[in-house]
Amino acid sequence: MASMRKIHPAWLDNHKSDKSCWVTVGRTVYDVTNFLEDHPGGAELILEYGGQDVQKIMEDEMSHEHSDAAWSMMNEYMVGKLCDDESVAHDEELIPEAKKELGLGNEEEMEVPTDYEADYAKHKFIDLKKPMLAQVWKGGWSNEFYLDQVHRPRHYAGGASAPLFSWAWMEPLSLTPWWVVPIVWIPAVCTVWWLGLQGLGDVRIAAAMFVLGTAVWTLIEYGLHRFLFHLDEMMPEGRVFITLHFLLHGIHHFLPLDRMRLVMPPTLLALLATPIYHLVHLIFPYYFALCGFAGGLFGYICYDVTHYMLHHSKLPQYWRELKAYHLAHHFQDYQMGFGVTSKFWDRVFGTELGIKGKTA
Repeated sequence: MASMRKIHPAWLDNHKSDKSCWVTVGRTVYDVTNFLEDHPGGAELILEYGGQDVQKIMEDEMSHEHSDAAWSMMNEYMVGKLCDDESVAHDEELIPEAKKELGLGNEEEMEVPTDYEADYAKHKFIDLKKPMLAQVWKGGWSNEFYLDQVHRPRHYAGGASAPLFSWAWMEPLSLTPWWVVPIVWIPAVCTVWWLGLQGLGDVRIAAAMFVLGTAVWTLIEYGLHRFLFHLDEMMPEGRVFITLHFLLHGIHHFLPLDRMRLVMPPTLLALLATPIYHLVHLIFPYYFALCGFAGGLFGYICYDVTHYMLHHSKLPQYWRELKAYHLAHHFQDYQMGFGVTSKFWDRVFGTELGIKGKTA
């Protein structure tokens, strides 16, 4: 871990904006600028306490409860200790390279690496310095232990993805940029719907089936998230099932800020979509089914792009509320709040998540 810098309390007044936001816990100073948009309660909630001590509000169980994972993640943003020595009081104003001296010169320097050894020593779960998949396969954990640990979010420092495979050449196979989803699947949507339209010969019917397919997708989205991705307590014991769970969704809960393991790889979607495609053709005539399936595939695109944006983008008001809702699913209660693009089916099936203090 980087050595702690001396920071005069007067400096805090210069770090209360979305350009540079520092907070303190006791005498320890944290630069949380890079975390603003990932905060479950939104950037505004952190900015309200910019330059201030947040220990009391973070420990307030009634209005602003925080999980153990939230406290652990704070270590990655630690930049120094408060020092009342007047000899350092004006350093930030007098030295143009003050940020560089503090270790804040660029994005890589702005994040203090996680103490992976301490995390592993405490929890005996996954050592983030080593390939994760082999550890999951050989872990010998009970389901209860695995589910407890995998739903305690960690954050791999530096913006990269933690190693998954033991062979470096396989690592790129596990990484999917968000833009792959629209690039691969929008042409497929257009092609399938166009084929259906040609067979139906009526754009109104083709459009109606497309809308129906998109609407049905929202229920599929909820069902997959709740009953497949979160099989959890219903999951059979054994390392095979634990490993499958980790690859399918557990890794996302374990490292929710990993940008490259968030959207679904095209090959995995193709596997999951194949039985749905055949089911649609059992229910509807061929060309009706094509238009409906195209609508469902479009719904999936909206889901995965929305999912990425909820984790990693600045959003308008409606999506900021949805972001807080989804991140509360990660940081507050993973057994509730399964809707990603909306809360509708959570309300229907009684799994709507109440957000405590607008955070996790």
